Amino acid sequence: MKRLGVMIWLWAGCLVSSVVYALPPMQLFVDITPPGGVLTLPAGSYAGPVVIRRPITIDGKGEVTVDGEGSGTVISVEADGVTLRGLHLTHSGDSHDQVDAGLLLAADDGVIEDNQIDDVLFGIHLRQANGNVVRNNRIRSRAGEPSLRGEGIRLWYSMDNLLEGNRISQVRDVLFTNSSDNRFIGNVIENSRIGMEFIFSPDNEVKQNRLVGNTSGIVVLYSNRVTISHNKLLNMPDATSSALAVKASSQVRVESNDIVRCAIGITANSPAFPENIIYLNDNHFAYNDVAMYFHGEKGGHIIHGNRFTGNIIPVAVSAATSARGNDWRDNIWDTYEGFDRDQDGAGDTPHNVYLYSDRLWMDRPMVRFFRGSPVLELVDFIERLAPFSHPELILSDPTPRIH
Repeated sequence: MKRLGVMIWLWAGCLVSSVVYALPPMQLFVDITPPGGVLTLPAGSYAGPVVIRRPITIDGKGEVTVDGEGSGTVISVEADGVTLRGLHLTHSGDSHDQVDAGLLLAADDGVIEDNQIDDVLFGIHLRQANGNVVRNNRIRSRAGEPSLRGEGIRLWYSMDNLLEGNRISQVRDVLFTNSSDNRFIGNVIENSRIGMEFIFSPDNEVKQNRLVGNTSGIVVLYSNRVTISHNKLLNMPDATSSALAVKASSQVRVESNDIVRCAIGITANSPAFPENIIYLNDNHFAYNDVAMYFHGEKGGHIIHGNRFTGNIIPVAVSAATSARGNDWRDNIWDTYEGFDRDQDGAGDTPHNVYLYSDRLWMDRPMVRFFRGSPVLELVDFIERLAPFSHPELILSDPTPRIH
């Protein structure tokens, strides 16, 4: 087998020398690697597309480029137990219908680590792929409008995968569709459209990730029991976006996240059923236009131990009752004006938030441009000084914590 590999290598070298600009086909070397074998290629560039149909390991040691030459997916993995490491995958096709990607993983128990994927439409596509590890890869789509790029990582009907330590930039989204029990831990997503989107994808864990400069952060749609904890969601100022958005999803836990300098920290609708509540605990909302925005006719979410710092509007609502029915407790409010005379760490009086001039931009979106301006500050001051009608209560935190 070794002699055969050498002969084919020499043959491929001769072919390269006789055809200007041609690359040796990587499929050739994959086909002669036995099941369980390790393919280590000499440094250089090789032509794709490539299809792997047996359990092998390919170790590029950071010196091997696989060029899809603008056609289809660069590498497709159809066998369980494949390891791809240290490869540079580039120049996929451009078909959204065919989901042309740097890597298609349509198998189980694989390891995809330490690869660089760029100038591709989609990055890594997991299609009915379970129990895989996708770790420490660098993924970038090709230049163009964000909506015309592909997903950096795309999961479709894929379960129990670990996606860890990847750096994803300038893609469209990271998308989970009908995919449950996955762990997305310690990744970076930056300068993309939607950082992450879950659609009909319950029981996923999103932990210790950093999302920076995207149009939107994390969107959870019809996905129950998703846990979002210890993440940093930063610098998402687009007026139409949210760092977090949750709709029609029950038992979602949003805990110990830092949400800083965003247009809206979190957007959530009222639960349609009592069990469709969201747990918002121990998060830090700082310097956002709006920290929390609730829409619908009633509340019901659990909101404990959060810290609100320097937000223009801490809580906004579509109706006065949208947030009033939430369970507010033990939050730290930088706008709290009470005292803690008994030194028990909680304010002596509840922290109440009323509708004043901030209601103007909720009723008239064009007024949003003037949020935080002296004009609205003056209107707010006059309303508080001499209200023409009693303002409506948005929320009441009975035990505000004193920092």
